[in-house]
This record gives sequence, structure tokens and C-alpha cells, in this order.
Amino acid sequence: MRMIVRWFGKGNDTIELGHIKQIPGVEGVAWALHDVPAGEVWPEDNILEVKKQVENNGLNIDVVESVNIHEDIKLGLPSREQYINNYIKTIENLAKAGVKVICYNFMPVFDWTRTELFKGMEDGSTALFFENEKIKKSDPMELVEMISNNSSFTMPGWEPERLEHLSKLFEQYKQVTEEDLWSNLQYFLERVIPVAKENNIKMAIHPDDPPWSVFGLPRIITNRENIKRFLNLVDDPYNGLTLCSGSLGANPNNNIASMVREFSSRIHFAHIRNVKTYENGDFIETSHRTDDGSVDIYNIVKGYHESQFSGYVRPDHGRHIWGEKSRPGYGLYDRALGIMYLWGLWDSFERFKKKSQ
Repeated sequence: MRMIVRWFGKGNDTIELGHIKQIPGVEGVAWALHDVPAGEVWPEDNILEVKKQVENNGLNIDVVESVNIHEDIKLGLPSREQYINNYIKTIENLAKAGVKVICYNFMPVFDWTRTELFKGMEDGSTALFFENEKIKKSDPMELVEMISNNSSFTMPGWEPERLEHLSKLFEQYKQVTEEDLWSNLQYFLERVIPVAKENNIKMAIHPDDPPWSVFGLPRIITNRENIKRFLNLVDDPYNGLTLCSGSLGANPNNNIASMVREFSSRIHFAHIRNVKTYENGDFIETSHRTDDGSVDIYNIVKGYHESQFSGYVRPDHGRHIWGEKSRPGYGLYDRALGIMYLWGLWDSFERFKKKSQ
């Protein structure tokens, strides 16, 4: 596996590239142009500026996370044609800079959803938390205000230019079923996958987070059956997955380790993190250690090793520990601990394999 770390860009992240470089086994960053609104073309000059910053610190920019998809594409509106053309141009511009993988999602309106950004834990750390009953009873705008007021950084998936039209978007999505969303996703894939293939960039869809409907909005990348359906929409190696153990793991019925083994050839990017789930549908993010949550991280990493996975991996969200002030879920310390846990598992499997030969 090829270990990378998500980085939100100079001036938009508390983490320095030089500190990321000091984490053993890390070779690159997952990055994005967070100041470019969804639907607009990413300028070549801006891409090359990030490339220069990152490579000057001995890291690569192979993985972009994320090139967000304009809502008109998800809604299937006539205006989607222009936004898809812009997306294609962005793919071409990224290819010129040497990008190998684009992570994206197809979640209506909201990207990820949480009810608390800094929920206190017994050990004194804080973490991202989802309270199921609170979501059922709250207004979407309350959630928007909570997310927006708790961070001085841009929050991916919660961009102001998207959320200022929230009421209109909810009205538009009343007419969109899950099958409509599937159809609109297929239309998008049929247009962009040939371009991605031509430019040697692998497209990797991220599962819905959490993997069920929120505020009545349709969500489709939620389980093994739907992932299999997605891969068959355009059955091409360049149409693949960002398999996120935390997003899928919020539903205890999802067997992520089994998915790793089944879909390994189509997993281009892996997010590995742990969550502790509760019977009432709540979940909280924990350390990456298997015993600290409800997701079998040990067996997931074992599945990647058995599959001879050589794609990109990153530790996903971490807790906020040791007094670190950071964007929600993206401090340096706990993600660095998570990386060393993942490498520890991987190295153990590698040692055992060599002994058995």
C-alpha cells in the first residue's frame, strides 16, 4: 500500500507539509483546490502551484480529494452538460500535472454529516459524532449553522456557495428518487470515464457518509450490493472506489473486510478509520485501533494485504488529542498514530508471509 495524508492547502490547514513528511512511510498528500466552486474548471496555474509546494517537501500529488460534482449533474438538469464539460477539462488539467486518482462523491446537498464536531470522550480527547435522533428532529439549517460556526477553515462538502441555496435544493430533490440518482450517476460516468481512461486517471467514488438517507435525501453508495451495481454501470477499471471503512462502517451490517477482498481490483484509494456504533444509530469516531471501535481494522488491513493491494491509502479522520487545535477530524497527532498502527499491521502480515514461503 502507498500511504498518503489528506492536506487542505497552505493557509487552509494547521498541518505543515514538512511535518507530514516526518511521518514514516508517507509519500504524498490527498489535496484539492478548495477555493474553486463545484462545477468550475480547475486552472492549470493553480494546480501547478500546489504541485510545486508539495513536491518541494518531498511528497507527491498523485491523489486529488475531491473534485466536487455540481448539484445540477446529480439532479440531471439540462445545465449538467456544461458542468460535465468543465469536469472533463479539470481531469485533463490534472493529468498534465501527473495526478493518478480523483476521489469524488455523489451525495445530494451534503457531503458528510455529523451533529457534533468536538464531542468529548472519556479520555479527554474529542471526536466527530453523529446523533441519530438529533438528525431526525432537527432542521437542516441548524446543522449548517453548527458546521459553519465551528471552523475558521473551509469545510469540504459544506461550501457556502452550495448551502446558500439550501431551500431550493431540497425542493428540487423532492422530485428525485434513488433510481433517478442512479440514472444521473450513470450519465455522468459514461461521459467522464472514457476521458479519465484516456488521461490515465482512475476515478474513485467515495461511499455516502453516513450510508443511509439523511433529511429524506436519496443516497445510493451505501452497501455491498449497491457498490457492485455502481461498478457495473460502467464496467471499466478506471471506474473504481474510494473504499472508506468509516463511512460504510457506521452501518454494522456492512462487512468492509469482505468488500475489500471482493472489490480489491477496483479500489483505487482506501480510507481506513474506525467508528464506535450504538444500537440507536449513533456513532462516534475513535482511534484507528481495532479494539477501540466497532470496525474490524485488523481484518480490513489483512484483506488488503492478502489482495496484494498496491493502491493509495490514508488514515481517515482522527480524534483531537494532546490539546491540538485543528480542523474537525484532521489533526496531525491522531492520524500519525493511525498511520503507525496501519503500518504495524501491514508489516506483521508481510513478515508472516515471508516466514511462510
